[in-house]
Amino acid sequence: MTPGNRPYFEDIELGSEIGPRELVATDENVATFCRLWGNPMPNRFTDPAIAEKSGLPGPIVPGVMSMAIMSQALTDWAGPESLKDLDLVFRQPVPHNQPLLISATVTDTRQDDGENLVECDVLMTGTAGERYVGGTALIALPSKGG
Repeated sequence: MTPGNRPYFEDIELGSEIGPRELVATDENVATFCRLWGNPMPNRFTDPAIAEKSGLPGPIVPGVMSMAIMSQALTDWAGPESLKDLDLVFRQPVPHNQPLLISATVTDTRQDDGENLVECDVLMTGTAGERYVGGTALIALPSKGG
């Protein structure tokens, strides 16, 4: 492992697991995100009545916030400049105030154009197995040889 406990490319194998990392997107987190994002409130992300009028079971985590949460889980593991691509599919609304699990499984490793690349399947699930967000990520890792 690199300093700071980040992985080296040579230490990664097909099937290696990243995570799971557990977190909760609270009502307060979502409201703060919406304010920073510039999304006028109240909205379907913060207000139960507006969410229900939109056909949702309640306020949801914005898709861009879900993407940020997943990105952070990957960069916490591999380093702040490691994430090269993240392609996500939103399967169902992500709820507030419930544990979310972010995990990834290595599906490919390769060297391309001087970079050590790791491809992963990534998932955001609930503790009962709900599949909220899934997709793929491409991560560049350092080599032990420098």
